[in-house]
Amino acid sequence: MTTRRDFLKGSTAGAAGIFFCGCGLLHGAHAQQPARQKLPVTVNGKRVKTIDVHAHCNFHEAGALLGEEGPRIQTGTNIGAEETFIDLKRRLAAMDAQAVDMEILSINTFWYNRERDLAAQIVKLQNEKLAEFCAAHPYRFAAFASLTLQAPDLAVQELEIAVKKQGLKGAAIGSSVNGVDFSDPKFHPVWAKAEELGVPLFIHPRGIPELGKRLSGNGWLDNAIGYPLDTTIALSHLIFEGTLDRFPGLKVIAAHGGGYLPSSERSDHACMVGPKGCNPDIKLKKRPTEYLKQLYFDSVVFTSEALRHLAAQVGTSQIMLGSDSPFPWELKPVDHIFASTSLGDDEKADILGRTAAKLFNIA
Repeated sequence: MTTRRDFLKGSTAGAAGIFFCGCGLLHGAHAQQPARQKLPVTVNGKRVKTIDVHAHCNFHEAGALLGEEGPRIQTGTNIGAEETFIDLKRRLAAMDAQAVDMEILSINTFWYNRERDLAAQIVKLQNEKLAEFCAAHPYRFAAFASLTLQAPDLAVQELEIAVKKQGLKGAAIGSSVNGVDFSDPKFHPVWAKAEELGVPLFIHPRGIPELGKRLSGNGWLDNAIGYPLDTTIALSHLIFEGTLDRFPGLKVIAAHGGGYLPSSERSDHACMVGPKGCNPDIKLKKRPTEYLKQLYFDSVVFTSEALRHLAAQVGTSQIMLGSDSPFPWELKPVDHIFASTSLGDDEKADILGRTAAKLFNIA
């Protein structure tokens, strides 16, 4: 397996960080960007604590509950997957190289299709491990809890314990649960508890199995297209089914810049053009695109133009630093923010860490 270290070596060999990927495309790794940022990061002479809200981890003990296939089920075989099992020295070195002060760790949901008791064991173990790890390294790590979301009654209990007793900062959830979207009323108690506790929910996609055949072939379309589409569908249901109206204080963070939703002005016109496809009993309190301004998004959008567009659609106050670490999607997350010419100093400082510090109550 190609490791992230091998990948990084390849990405710095040759001309100005140019590397080849398996799909045969040539990529320039931001050769024109300013010099790499280093810790401590300052904006206009003021220190900013950089907080990465999109960073992954796993625990071997959780995979062991699934038997020999556990590690593969947990991580897959992508570049960087093995590094989700944190080696502290190596992870801190990677964070330092990216000029990241703190990561908010999350575990991608691999237990939703497991029987209730087994899933609850996995979640309990993971939350205990996350709490223990973050308590041992409080200046560098915080974490989202895992939830047994296929059993909403358990998820409510787990979230309360995670926040009130374990010091976790909210919860990381998938984009649906075994084909059931989050707008389904059975999940309402979970959203009500998150709203009551005032903690965010981080939506990270897991793909769309129904599109497997069409997304097969070159280009890893299952991830490149399927993941952002998965997030777009999840958020759209929360909007159009009235879930965000029902829970106006619910704090949702969407991975990968919210998928395609910040470019979906088409949503504002769908019910006018095709009223038969819309439920007349659901009367939204505002236009669909206006809900974007109450959601949060990470900055994993890759280019300055994409970041400018995202900020124009949702407001810079709703964007927070993200890397997708240790997967090598955005190797220079902090530099990516500094390279944007459309952002002012205060906006950059907010995205880099000030918004996250306020949202997660981090000193």
